[in-house]
Amino acid sequence: MKILFSFYPKRDQQTRLIENFPQAEFIFQKPLDEEALKTADILVTYGEDLHASHLEKADQLKWIMVASAGLEKMPLDEIAARNIILTNARGIHKIPMAESILAHILSIKKSLPLMAKNQRNGEWSPKLNPTELFGSTALILGTGAIGSEVGRILQAFGVHTIGCNRSGKMASSMDTIVSFGQLKEVLPDADIVISILPSTEETKHLLTYEHFQCMKPSAIFMNFGRGDVIKEEELLRALTEERIAYAVLDVFEKEPLHKEHPFWKMHNVIVSPHASSHSSQYVVRALEIFSENLTEWLNESNQLENIIDLKRGY
Repeated sequence: MKILFSFYPKRDQQTRLIENFPQAEFIFQKPLDEEALKTADILVTYGEDLHASHLEKADQLKWIMVASAGLEKMPLDEIAARNIILTNARGIHKIPMAESILAHILSIKKSLPLMAKNQRNGEWSPKLNPTELFGSTALILGTGAIGSEVGRILQAFGVHTIGCNRSGKMASSMDTIVSFGQLKEVLPDADIVISILPSTEETKHLLTYEHFQCMKPSAIFMNFGRGDVIKEEELLRALTEERIAYAVLDVFEKEPLHKEHPFWKMHNVIVSPHASSHSSQYVVRALEIFSENLTEWLNESNQLENIIDLKRGY
């Protein structure tokens, strides 16, 4: 059995895989080794280097493990047509992303951006107008592993959490839950709106300018899912008109964000370069999921973790 990686884990991680699975032949090669892919049984990738044309020659490929959560750049239709199993690393982002989201919220609530500006200007000004997180309401769009972890931490700070998902089905660490169709009903109650939604046909441009009109003028909007949940010109309009107080953006419709984009210089926007999930433990956790699944695979079990519904894309 041949397992092809299109990225390089650390040397000790490679060694551990080879020692734990002596029945497998591991190939670690970056960029994607197209020749090795032709005879590979399993591909482990970050999901951005595999194209439909590759699958035409990958006759032996049976399983693709994506060492990330996003799948929007994957040739899902072609993978489905070949009946190739697709899994991802869903769940490994929840700790670093929840910490990043909390850091940004507390930074704004405690006026740290203004404090930093005053320091650069050599200005001693205690008039910072900080607010408290305690007693506020957070609306969390996307109630999977990341959303639930964000909800858990916010609840510990005394925040009321409203979850929002496609079905309106209850999720952990949410005080209440609504469906996508009920968004406008709860937006006026939210002090913080956090999108952690993936990019799917159902979520693309889900949020509109009308949604921002429903929000409090003091609301903070945070996008840590995918940039196409809203058209950027509509968000830009809402920020320019101060329909909301702040936006914290880790993802964008087109990345990297163009250096001339207005977001860079707006006083009520924080630009994060799609870095909220970065962590020294990222690959460690991804390989833990892969190793557990590989054990199941070798035991001819179909109980793999994080199998993707190729029709839905998640």
